[in-house]
Amino acid sequence: MNALQRNDMAADAILANDNQWRRKKATGDVIIVRYADDSVLGFQYREEAERFLEELRERLAKFGLELHPEKTRLIEFGRYAIERRQQRGEGRPETFSFLGFTHICGTHPKTGYFTINRQTISKRRAAKLKQLHAELRLRMHDSLTETAKWLQSVVRGYFQYHAVPGNEKSLGAFRTKVLRLWPRQIRRRSQRNRWTWNRFLERLGGLLPEVCTLHPYPTKRFDAKHPR
Repeated sequence: MNALQRNDMAADAILANDNQWRRKKATGDVIIVRYADDSVLGFQYREEAERFLEELRERLAKFGLELHPEKTRLIEFGRYAIERRQQRGEGRPETFSFLGFTHICGTHPKTGYFTINRQTISKRRAAKLKQLHAELRLRMHDSLTETAKWLQSVVRGYFQYHAVPGNEKSLGAFRTKVLRLWPRQIRRRSQRNRWTWNRFLERLGGLLPEVCTLHPYPTKRFDAKHPR
């Protein structure tokens, strides 16, 4: 399930209820990930997920709250989801969005083992590019050096959050779009400029940070904090 809608008054009580349910009622593994008012919960057994969802609705109702009707979903996801759905003649597992990423059941490109692929939500990327485009127009008369430093900072900051394993294609699309927006700004400064695309790439194209992976897989980060 994904995304709970609640207010601060009930947050602590609901959090305590979630952890209590996990300790006292669940027989399988339960994972709870929460940030602000968004939550993702993973259950080993579907029956327990359904029971928890029903009890959570009742718990929220006591505080005059309810789950977000459009964002709350119970989906089949995880290591065996692809195989089980294939056996039933069903399509690929559903995806869910959380913390700016779309989470997808996939396999590691080298090992072939199950992994969760994370891709930047396309709407988020489009919104960032729209904001950047507007800012470039305001900086139309800045020097190339100033604009280059600013764009380097913007792209580097974007990569710091979004450069997770498997998201390289989305990062590349973002960088390419930024490279397309920049020469438009340069051309608008003068109707007589001679900045062709090839000249731009030769002179300025290499100034933006290259696509790279900055974060490890979640399992490596977890193993580093919780060695066995």
